[in-house]
Amino acid sequence: MPTSPVLPLLGRGLVAGGAAGLTAGLFSLLLAEPLMDRAIRAEERRSAAEEHAHGAAQAVQHHEELFSRSTQHGGLVVTAVVAGLALGVLVAVAYAAVHRRDPRALPWPRALAFCGAAFLAVSLLPGIRYPANPPGVGDAGTVGDRQALWLASVAIGVLGMFLVRQVYVRLVARPEPVRHIATALTAVAVLLALFLLPGNPDPVPVEASLLWEFRMLSLASHALLWAVFAAVFGALGVRAAARSTVEVTAPAPSPAGQRVA
Repeated sequence: MPTSPVLPLLGRGLVAGGAAGLTAGLFSLLLAEPLMDRAIRAEERRSAAEEHAHGAAQAVQHHEELFSRSTQHGGLVVTAVVAGLALGVLVAVAYAAVHRRDPRALPWPRALAFCGAAFLAVSLLPGIRYPANPPGVGDAGTVGDRQALWLASVAIGVLGMFLVRQVYVRLVARPEPVRHIATALTAVAVLLALFLLPGNPDPVPVEASLLWEFRMLSLASHALLWAVFAAVFGALGVRAAARSTVEVTAPAPSPAGQRVA
């Protein structure tokens, strides 16, 4: 099977990313947004209680939101689709780079394995170290620090998955127990590196049940995103492989003017 050209791969990535982003956006809109509304109301009540406890002498001036919650709900889906399209381009490029040496690999299991590793590196491992928090949690002055820590966890996750794959590939000639144990130890080392990063600098003053539900739904939306992406990307790869096989095995056209018996 010949290596897939870059442009068809980008097309597959865009279609898969758009479908995955739309699915994850609708999932978050239907299930996660009600929790976010509850978290926002809880944060407003907590802020009002703190102001009352400190005995503020002046009335606090509340500014209207720039966008209403209904507008934000629609923007969530649009943002998810745009993010999915960008993700599709990145995944297509990374997919071509990682698998360029093995063009004969079957596209369906290869897509599932690649997207599963991407979910671990980009979503699950950073989510274990820095779980998602509802809106309004955290000091505005620490936003830059929290973003830097999260990006560092993503970088460790991506590099860690690459290192795990390299260990598994380099030890392919060794017995399976040796290869599996070395791969597992490498994964444990990646986890240890993640937990060497500093913890979240801000407290999370949210009720435990709300926080747990929000974090589980956030992780579920990531899992759904990657699952849909893998399914669409892999299915398009199977379709492209079938077409290329038909083109290779199709009989050559007869010369002009010659009848075929």
